[in-house]
Amino acid sequence: MPLARQLLKFILATDCDFLVIGAGVAGMRAAIELAQAGTVLVIAKDSLRESSSEYAQGGIAAALNDDDRVELHEQDTIYAGDGLCNVAAVHTLVEEAPAAIQELIEWGAEFDRESEGKGSKLVFAREGAHSRNRVLHAHGDSTGHEIARALYQKTASLPGVRFETYSAVVDVTGGGAVALRESSGELIDIRARAVLLATGGLGCVFRETTNPAVATGDGVAMAWRAGAEIANMEFVQFHPTALHLEGAPRFLLSEALRGEGAVLRNREGEAFMSRYHEMGDLAPRDVVSRAIVAEMQRTHAPHMWLDLTARGSKFIHERFPRIFETCLALGLDLGREPAPVHPAAHYAMGGVRTDLDGRTSRSGLFAAGEVACTGVHGANRLASNSLLEGLVFGARAGRAMQVLDARTSVDPPARLLEIPDVSSGQIRELAWTHCGILRNREGLESAIAWLEGVRCLPVDQAALAAIELRNIFEIAGLIARFALRREESRGAHFRTDFPDKSDVFAKDSVLKRG
Repeated sequence: MPLARQLLKFILATDCDFLVIGAGVAGMRAAIELAQAGTVLVIAKDSLRESSSEYAQGGIAAALNDDDRVELHEQDTIYAGDGLCNVAAVHTLVEEAPAAIQELIEWGAEFDRESEGKGSKLVFAREGAHSRNRVLHAHGDSTGHEIARALYQKTASLPGVRFETYSAVVDVTGGGAVALRESSGELIDIRARAVLLATGGLGCVFRETTNPAVATGDGVAMAWRAGAEIANMEFVQFHPTALHLEGAPRFLLSEALRGEGAVLRNREGEAFMSRYHEMGDLAPRDVVSRAIVAEMQRTHAPHMWLDLTARGSKFIHERFPRIFETCLALGLDLGREPAPVHPAAHYAMGGVRTDLDGRTSRSGLFAAGEVACTGVHGANRLASNSLLEGLVFGARAGRAMQVLDARTSVDPPARLLEIPDVSSGQIRELAWTHCGILRNREGLESAIAWLEGVRCLPVDQAALAAIELRNIFEIAGLIARFALRREESRGAHFRTDFPDKSDVFAKDSVLKRG
């Protein structure tokens, strides 16, 4: 008997109208919409608090300030996207942003204000590549945490919504999904009218990343195996300023630090960004990341330094409490000394290809948030548009899913659960070396050849580590193949052998299994 059929003998069954895979901003926002139309199951691989949304520091952008306009937010987003944005998606994002923020405030989200009390004016900050102060923060640098809190509180208050935590989805099926309940090792057959992938990012495919450990590209890998179209996987944004202390996690030092005057310096103490871009330290992230790498190579340094000492410890502690206290716990006082920084994988512009309502190319399967590719970010995401993307397109997907009123047939997983015979560390090192900030044909072909040479072996039972290993293996292969096909440099994708942008490639890259 095939292994997949053997596993199915031990599956428990559960039904719902709508299945939401992922409990970040996009998933929770969709669940709020879906609760109006039926029963909703929100499934999370870890706790409900463990997602990229939870750790988002920078803020959320919206044209709400007196001197701002939706058209300016739209222009800034398109400029950052480097000629590859879906203009309709961008317009949808920025047009629906103000109402989405007001809705959050009505649900209890507390953004920073000029003084105490809800009647006080909201504080708007400026971040890299924004032409206006339009970025809202909560508690200084805990914006994602505050938005996730408000959304969870709203979702949990709705009848018909239930949560399944510490359960990893193995695969989506024709009428739902198969998930592993980690506590018992049992497999659950979940049947649903429609499924939403809201699984977040894929940063853990790389050795250096700011993402939480759960960001292993699960949703994209599942959609790929299910035959859905995948788009623009070559465009991975590397955040330029991850804390680079020996033995410490790669903690994100928000772009908002540079918005408040932090300066990047090399080992000689020189502020170097003006040599690389007219916007200096507020240049787009891909430019800053490559500039840091160039300076590291030029000065033979293991990292660069981010200097905000001019603002002093008191200001930094009040404006960025989470960042300040985390660094202080690691022995670094940002008010007295610069922080060692190094780029790290941060955000994927590509993913499961969808329309503006989250529909994928496969009937009944939807995607929203970082796992999806609407084209809203083009080749490079504008700072503080990611939480907004989850809100706007999570809500739109939730509304669109309600239209499906007939279940499709339930199919068991069509393939054996085969796991690559390598370690996750080997894959992450390979991806960082050959699919990272600087790429070329030789390195990409080497990565693809190595991945194609890996044996995949069947396992006799599902386990979280095995599920994640299979997913990052497939994601690394997709990134390498997409990057090899795009023979130009655009946005976050930089080829040293094709350093210029080409009109030939001014279009989306799309692949589908088979």
